[in-house]
Amino acid sequence: MKSSRLLAILLLLQVNGRMTAARLAAELEVSVRTVYRDVESLQAAGVPLYADAGHRGGYRLLAGYRTRLTGLHADEAEALFLTGIPGPAAELGLGPALAAAQLKLRAALPPELRDYADRMRSRFHLEAPGWYAQDDEVPQLPRVADAVWRSRALQVRYRRWREPTDVDRRLEPYGLVLKAGRWYVVAGPGPRTYRVDQILELEECDGEFTVPEDFDLVAYWRRHEADFHTRLYRSEAVVRLAPGAAARLVGAAARALEATAVLEPDGWIRAVLPMESPDHAQRTLLALGADVEVLGPPELRAAVAATARTLADRYALRGPDGRGEHRQEGG
Repeated sequence: MKSSRLLAILLLLQVNGRMTAARLAAELEVSVRTVYRDVESLQAAGVPLYADAGHRGGYRLLAGYRTRLTGLHADEAEALFLTGIPGPAAELGLGPALAAAQLKLRAALPPELRDYADRMRSRFHLEAPGWYAQDDEVPQLPRVADAVWRSRALQVRYRRWREPTDVDRRLEPYGLVLKAGRWYVVAGPGPRTYRVDQILELEECDGEFTVPEDFDLVAYWRRHEADFHTRLYRSEAVVRLAPGAAARLVGAAARALEATAVLEPDGWIRAVLPMESPDHAQRTLLALGADVEVLGPPELRAAVAATARTLADRYALRGPDGRGEHRQEGG
């Protein structure tokens, strides 16, 4: 819609200052000619929007001009009050700032949109960690976040899972990522990924570092997640699942089921599931009880069968003397 695009131009200019028509067109995914027409419409409406000529030219708003957020739609106002999750903001030391920003945003909204936003905040609560996940203590998080923001290198004492466990590292923190309730810092050289809760000590180094121009935090994290899953799931298991067992699969197993499932005549489902390790796969599949049959690989099928036999023997009925069940003939 043209009205929402006009508001978007105003907000882009408020945030970025001077912008060329070509840059505005790229941001809005429209033609440069459309930007020219939109600017003319804004100027005709009395918006103090000016064009500077020359190599460093572009459009800009008169200094001090701000637009109120009256162009927001109801769903946009609702979404804005879901973007700030209080827990992570508090961990970063930004809890009061987030509360103040939401208060100012709420005050700037017209009454009808304020009601929408209040209802959204009262009806939906977002919490990142899993239900059974224990909150990690991240005492170094505010200092790491400050170093990220100010491009300051850190000398850290870091605890890793393999020997030697405690190591010293010099990190150039490029960015922070919150994944499933756990904080990670992506840092050079490399870059590499470190858990913030495993930073035992840190000292800020003198001077600033420069984040590489071609580094993109979101793109890096997506590649990191893909590589992690490739390393994690090194093999596969072929299984048959009862419908109830199929519904209980989660995560990578559920996604693999959706991609590989073949319905068999008896109603069971044949699928190929990723395996983190043979031991982990055996524990996961045994949890499904009699609703799963492992078809391969042969070593996994044999391991599950051996465990099942051990369980059957252990739960066989036994008498008080431990030498088998005593049965009495009925008359």
